[in-house]
Amino acid sequence: MSVAIDWHPEDPATLADPYGVFALMRDQDPCHWSPRLKSWVLTRYDDVKRVCLDKGQLSSDRLRPFFASLPGPEAERIADIVRYLSLWMVFKDPPEHTRLRRLVGKVFHAKSMQAMRPQVEDIAQWLLGRIGDRDDFDFITEFAGPLPCLVIMALLGVPRESLAQVKRMSDDMALFIGSSRTSPEKYDTAQAATHEMAEFFRELIEQRRAQPRDDLLSELVHLEDDGDRLSEDELIATCILLLFAGHETTTNHIANGMLALMRFPGEMARLRADPGLANAAVEELLRYDGPSGAQVRIVAEEHQLHGKTLAVGQRVFIMLNAANRDPRAYPDPDRLDLDRDGVPQLSFGYGLHICLGFPLARTEGQVAFPALLKHFSHLEPTTDAPPWINSLVFRGMSSLPVRVRRA
Repeated sequence: MSVAIDWHPEDPATLADPYGVFALMRDQDPCHWSPRLKSWVLTRYDDVKRVCLDKGQLSSDRLRPFFASLPGPEAERIADIVRYLSLWMVFKDPPEHTRLRRLVGKVFHAKSMQAMRPQVEDIAQWLLGRIGDRDDFDFITEFAGPLPCLVIMALLGVPRESLAQVKRMSDDMALFIGSSRTSPEKYDTAQAATHEMAEFFRELIEQRRAQPRDDLLSELVHLEDDGDRLSEDELIATCILLLFAGHETTTNHIANGMLALMRFPGEMARLRADPGLANAAVEELLRYDGPSGAQVRIVAEEHQLHGKTLAVGQRVFIMLNAANRDPRAYPDPDRLDLDRDGVPQLSFGYGLHICLGFPLARTEGQVAFPALLKHFSHLEPTTDAPPWINSLVFRGMSSLPVRVRRA
């Protein structure tokens, strides 16, 4: 029998700290039906991991049914969103997902991402230099936001001077991707941004066709595998995905991680004293308050879970951060512990749909946190209540004002 859990995911207090209600769901209603979302909500580690590994009962192809349900004029209103997001591999099942991931994985792989470390280090130092001697600044605007955006731009060969335009387009697209419940005005803004970004990459693709450079975009443009290659729309869609997904979540990773370190000063001091802890620290910071709130699936085959019947066509939200705080998987999960060992965190997903760019996101965290702690002898938030983004898909803040002292 379902327990009456009154979950208001858009409530500011819940956005700031969703972990209390997640604990209630995990313990009393691990397969929770949310009337507000009209969806199932899973919060236990084993259940979330099982969905990530599923190959038949659930589908990632959730946008095409949504687009197909829109009346003609409404679909036309977001024509570019429909055109390009329908081609994102994250919204596809095998064999379409397998083909796209195989092709893109030929150039966007762990080795190419790890080779970016020197550029990540250079960009981090450049951003710290721009902050200068100020003793307070917005951590997201000045560091956590531009760092991953500049890294992906460098990887793709997008000029650094395009940062403001790229960041604006991506932020506008997030109005659609980050929330399925938003206003028509926000849809219009996201549509305009998607169209602008598509034209932005179309021009760069034409340049790389004529004059290849030493960048990932040139490799994607000239990629061929047994006669198979990305179509023009697939190229554009993949570039948009890499740029958007490659920095929106990493911004949250770095900002959420820094907030967690500031709230656990003992752990921050340990990392400052021993930068060799960076790899373990990144995994624990991702577990403690990861950058992705949820992934969504559609029920493809009716099945039972915790005594509930999941019917074909219903949506399922798998709450990644709830799973990462499950005491069945981690002892004392609400404590930040940089020495923590155990099962892998699920912030990047798991299995077939694990985030393609997770090696790059890890590298950025491994560079960013030690660089910040070396540069500043003291960091503290100037507010106890930073504003959190109203999203179930993203877990992040819109700003994080900090006060600092130079080392």
